[in-house]
Amino acid sequence: MKVKVAVNGYGTIGKRVADAVVRQPDMTLVGIAKTRPSFEARRAVERGYPIFLAGSGSRPEFEQAGLPVAGTIDELIGLADIVVDSAPEKVGKENAKKYRDAGVRAIFQGGEKSDVAEMSFNALANYDRAGEKRTVRVVSCNTTGLARAASVVVPHWGVQHWEATIVRRAADPSESDRGPINGIMPTFHLPSHHGPDVRTIFPDLSIATTAVVVPTTLMHVHVNHVRMARPPPDAQHVIDRFRRTPRFHIFAPWEHVDGTPQVMEFARDRPNGRPDMMENVLWEAGVRVDGEDLYFFQAIHQESIVVPENIDAIRAMFGLAPDAEASMAITDAALGIPHP
Repeated sequence: MKVKVAVNGYGTIGKRVADAVVRQPDMTLVGIAKTRPSFEARRAVERGYPIFLAGSGSRPEFEQAGLPVAGTIDELIGLADIVVDSAPEKVGKENAKKYRDAGVRAIFQGGEKSDVAEMSFNALANYDRAGEKRTVRVVSCNTTGLARAASVVVPHWGVQHWEATIVRRAADPSESDRGPINGIMPTFHLPSHHGPDVRTIFPDLSIATTAVVVPTTLMHVHVNHVRMARPPPDAQHVIDRFRRTPRFHIFAPWEHVDGTPQVMEFARDRPNGRPDMMENVLWEAGVRVDGEDLYFFQAIHQESIVVPENIDAIRAMFGLAPDAEASMAITDAALGIPHP
């Protein structure tokens, strides 16, 4: 069985999800939806992806740009078993009724509120719960990173309380009209929304988050302090456990990866076709255990970390793999993510 997937929205996340779908052995891409011509729409045509009109999209505008249009968003939905909605923030909520009326399953992104779907999803944390669901929300990049880490820490050492400071990138690389140019901007919503979002996956987790925005486009960085219930004897136990878990990449001191610039240079050297880092990035030197307290840094590539989660959500919803480990192994092999 090959699941027929439509992608509504072909921006930062949508184009990556579309590319990921076509590399899966059990999925096929039936088309993507765009509202206006762009270089990304041209790339879609070059890749052989049919373009359908979304929102206020104009067929003449696309055709004048030399971009063929296969139909409307309603026609695209009619071809699909599931729609991955990667439309701009809050637009997914508007699209939900359209998918529901068409009787098609849907996956939404973390920019939407959690009530847009039946559940919030992370492959390591709750893959099994997505079986037979009609709607699923893949949580945001930062929540994905925290949920993956919690999937390691919670079952092995327990958590009394977790404090995380999110050092946020100001904008994606292509967003030249956003972000502070020369400043550090505190987020005055205290605690930040990330902790409650993590609890949509780990409802009993005691976690509080704060955030600051800094003038970079490369990655987010999380500064984590976890008070553990059953602490391991040393940091090496924690490092080894992260290293044995899918979707974590640990840099050793001898690699001279001092921060996010070298992480992204490492990603550029990967033969994946796009300079993405879909794993949580940790540093051996940035993990410390002091009694009950665990400290660790992790870096999160906001443009790509949720891509494999979207693929696993599709597989979970249609029962294409027996469990999370099997699904992640298929996804990671297709996307070139090293799998332990």
